[in-house]
Amino acid sequence: MSTVASPISATTGRYRWVICALLFAATTVNYMDRQILSLIKPILDDQLHWSNAQFGYVNSAFQGAYAAGLLCFGWFIDRYGTKLGYAVSIAAWSVAAMGHALVFSIGGFLVARVALGLGEGGNFPSAIKAVALWFPRRERALATSIFNSGANVGAIVAPAVVPWIALTWGWHYAFIAAGVAGLVWLFFWIPFYNVPEKIARLDPAELALIRSDRDGSPAEKIPWLRLLAYRQTWSFIVAKFLTDPVWWFFLIWLPDYFKKTRGLDIKNSWVHLVSIYSVVTVLSIFGGWVTGHLAKSGWTVTRARQTGMFIFALCTLPILVVTQVGDWTAVLLIGLAGAAHQAWSANLYTTVSDMFPKNAIASVIGIGGMAGSVGGMLFPIYSGKLLDRFTAAGNVTAGYAVLFGICACAYLVTFVLHHLLAPKFEQMKLTA
Repeated sequence: MSTVASPISATTGRYRWVICALLFAATTVNYMDRQILSLIKPILDDQLHWSNAQFGYVNSAFQGAYAAGLLCFGWFIDRYGTKLGYAVSIAAWSVAAMGHALVFSIGGFLVARVALGLGEGGNFPSAIKAVALWFPRRERALATSIFNSGANVGAIVAPAVVPWIALTWGWHYAFIAAGVAGLVWLFFWIPFYNVPEKIARLDPAELALIRSDRDGSPAEKIPWLRLLAYRQTWSFIVAKFLTDPVWWFFLIWLPDYFKKTRGLDIKNSWVHLVSIYSVVTVLSIFGGWVTGHLAKSGWTVTRARQTGMFIFALCTLPILVVTQVGDWTAVLLIGLAGAAHQAWSANLYTTVSDMFPKNAIASVIGIGGMAGSVGGMLFPIYSGKLLDRFTAAGNVTAGYAVLFGICACAYLVTFVLHHLLAPKFEQMKLTA
């Protein structure tokens, strides 16, 4: 087998963590791009005069395109590999991000969000498959939580940087900067990444560790319809559909929530948003570590994952009272719920690599991710219409209380359904 020399020495036996760092950086850029529109909404409100429902439709269009992108990239990555799939994805979404700077209408933003969603569909299928290729099972939850924490870092950096860029140079430059950041990432990804067997200077001991629990799956592509015949596939689909909208609700509506219910515009609420995602970042990594630690301590993978996911589901319940507390207490409660979501999400993604062979992982992630995006597409529409109704009645806070209540209960319901569909996380033998 031919090898490709790597520009980074892997003699320390930690090359897999370099790969994890690249996945982290891509996810950080990904979530910065997603949050820009919500952060500049107060500026665009004065220019576009859109309603909450129209804003919800624009975000719903992104989610619909993201769902299609996940499905298509899931197939593309399993067919052509992670290196090419990720490169195509991030190049497409970077160009789409910069394209936002060229539009000046609600319809224009809708088209730009569709383009962005299609490109971003390759992020998680690529990253999850890369983790499955580069990490043994006992390290995957931690690796996933680390790269997934890039979503939180992106959500921290965006409110700290985007308002300043938008108020100093104009909102157009916030999108241009995000697009350039994605293109810069490509200069690192292309020379650094490949499958472990093609990294010439990879330490033999590290390669042996990576190969230590190979599933021996066949090379043939598993058709989507074949995957849909398994309850394990549906466990991931249902869980993504019910819980992904919660995270999208935070990303899309939190700046508006602080402005409309607490009188904090983006100049004053950015510190609250940064604090929320700082809490999320720290606690979510711990959530990924704890299940791996339990597994290393002798617990079965199933027991460790399910224990962790149940605890994370309980941690979202306190946001039931978030509209009844002070500003900084609300920050802590939302931060805890956001961290619980990200820890839940990291372990949920890892259950796919626990149960499915590597030649099916990206496809299952793509199918489940599409379901999550469909949920994320419907929830902003519902949220916008609900908030418009409560705003017209003069009680927008009550509208947000309803939405936070839905978010709080979503995980316990999902935990039960997920357990019924996949009571054990054991490697399956699939045939094409």
